[in-house]
Amino acid sequence: MSPASDAPDFVQTYLDTPSLPALKLPAGSCDTHVHVLGPLDRFPYAQANGPKRGPAPAPAPKERLFALHQRMGIERCVIVQTVNHGYDNGVVEDAIEAGGGRYLGIARVTLDVTDRELQRLADRGFRGVRFNFMRHLVGGESPQEVVALTERLAARGLHLQVHFESELVHTVGQALRASRVPVVIDHMGRVDARLGESHTDFQALMGLLEQPGFHVKVSGIDRIDATCRAGQGYPAGVLLAARLVERFPDQCLWGLDWPHPNHTHVPDDGELVDALARIAPSAAALEKLLVHNPQALYRFAV
Repeated sequence: MSPASDAPDFVQTYLDTPSLPALKLPAGSCDTHVHVLGPLDRFPYAQANGPKRGPAPAPAPKERLFALHQRMGIERCVIVQTVNHGYDNGVVEDAIEAGGGRYLGIARVTLDVTDRELQRLADRGFRGVRFNFMRHLVGGESPQEVVALTERLAARGLHLQVHFESELVHTVGQALRASRVPVVIDHMGRVDARLGESHTDFQALMGLLEQPGFHVKVSGIDRIDATCRAGQGYPAGVLLAARLVERFPDQCLWGLDWPHPNHTHVPDDGELVDALARIAPSAAALEKLLVHNPQALYRFAV
């Protein structure tokens, strides 16, 4: 790993050269959860050091993302706007434009976003909007306010993506059942994988997925076990991801979460790709997870 930056308040959160995965991915495979950061001379951070965030992640521009996907055998992608760039979605829009139709986006918006801006985002390749309900991230919207916004999202073909603390599956999660658009839950609801599949939070997550319109990203196997590090295979996270794929084959999506901001360690993206062999162990399950489910939700034109 190269030095993070000359600036002491920035840290590089990804490997310059991750391992080459042994797993060959099916044609049209999609990474549905990454971020792009910078370059800061064009797309400055809205806040370098927000509450409880510590050092800001070093730039991770679109060129590095494109090179990573080529190395991993990933042909399509959905880029998620990060809190570091605030509500200026230009950094994602720029990457979508450079992606030749193979890259789409998820925006961050305020509750008072205009209908005109929502339509503009939809026309520019955004497929949804994301709201955070995490203690370490800036937010403050109530789930009821977010649900009210879904009436306007529905008119423009946009869905709702949410990121919440594990215990909020019982409150925020239940409130989102009133959404007028599909709801995508990030990183397996941030459950604690060490507690196993019988824990009440994971059971409540599966209960939500029994409801029409809910999807889950089986990303974050490296996040939901705070004791694991690169090279250990993330067995607890893989177990829960595999259970979700097995039980909800049509509702699961996958992503690397590159460049891995706000993390306990720097993951190896090649290792995360190879974990898919255990998460979706059959060719049919892998193709559904990486190709068919993303196409159905995000509607790639190419």
